[in-house]
Amino acid sequence: MAELAMTSSLFSPLTLRGVTFRNRIGISPMCQYSSHEGFANDWHFNHLGARAIGGAGLVMAEATAVEARGRISLFDLGLWHDEHIAPLAHIATHLKAHGAVAGIQLAHAGRKAGTARPWEGGGPLDDQTGTWDSVGPSALPFAPSYRTPQAMSQQDIAQVQQAFCDSAFRAVRAGFDLIELHGAHGYLIHSFLSPIANKRTDEYGGGFDNRTRFVREIAERIRAIVPEQRLLSVRLSCSDWLPEQEAWDIEQSIELSLLLKKIGVDLIDCSSGGIAPGVSIPATPGYQVPFAEAIRKAGVPSAAVGLITTPEQANAIIVQGQADVVLLARESLRDPNFPLRAAQALGVAGPVPPQYARAY
Repeated sequence: MAELAMTSSLFSPLTLRGVTFRNRIGISPMCQYSSHEGFANDWHFNHLGARAIGGAGLVMAEATAVEARGRISLFDLGLWHDEHIAPLAHIATHLKAHGAVAGIQLAHAGRKAGTARPWEGGGPLDDQTGTWDSVGPSALPFAPSYRTPQAMSQQDIAQVQQAFCDSAFRAVRAGFDLIELHGAHGYLIHSFLSPIANKRTDEYGGGFDNRTRFVREIAERIRAIVPEQRLLSVRLSCSDWLPEQEAWDIEQSIELSLLLKKIGVDLIDCSSGGIAPGVSIPATPGYQVPFAEAIRKAGVPSAAVGLITTPEQANAIIVQGQADVVLLARESLRDPNFPLRAAQALGVAGPVPPQYARAY
């Protein structure tokens, strides 16, 4: 491990489509459930800004709903109105002023919409607590306690695809350098990809080409309207972690990643799970890194996420060529200055703000 630390590729810059990350450490989108009517506020400004000041090369705003019914909770960020742009623009400017690439994840919760915040129980809301009708590729609830979603018509599909495009354009106007599509964790895009949730018999269901059509069409349309120098990424659940032969898996994720790259997607954010409750997942340190490695070896830039908690572990992932970027989530919540601490641990110069220099 000492030899890997000497290499310190974790702090080498990365350039994609003309956008340069000062290092390979990124902050994953993490829901804060702290918005009112979709608007970003001081909590988001301080939460995200602290991680840019803390030295991350990429800081991504949380899952941001492209329409109101696409929120996980009533308190999700949104970009379904032009009025949402200004507070997010303030954040994007702040992130870039402190050296980070500013990213935002666009999302639609699909059949998992309408839940309470984690600290308020996290379960599905009911009519008394303020739920709303959900949609999905098929009329299959996520779990027995969830509402049965309305199976989307062709018109519904076109409407939601347009909502993604409109929100992407607003993200550009807000100044974000990277736009990510949330295609993981059982939310709408993932529910189209996985045969566990998608039982359609039209051109958006059935075989691989049909199940991936929804996200491919969104990505293609967004790439056409997003300026050439802005980045487009997709977060995938690379495995459903289900033994069924019909479940979504890494082989299909690789195939889709190659198709998305041809469309103009620049990075695949490699997560997993979320399509069904009660699934057994071997959540050990770095348990999702092999997915990022497999997609990168197929020729598509990848980001690794999942129980990455130490500088040495993060550095090894980059040095060994398992991913192009390491994304932190819970470890970043515990330590917003992880990149500065990692630079110290690896014996390299980190992006220390002059105001903090006396501590390093």
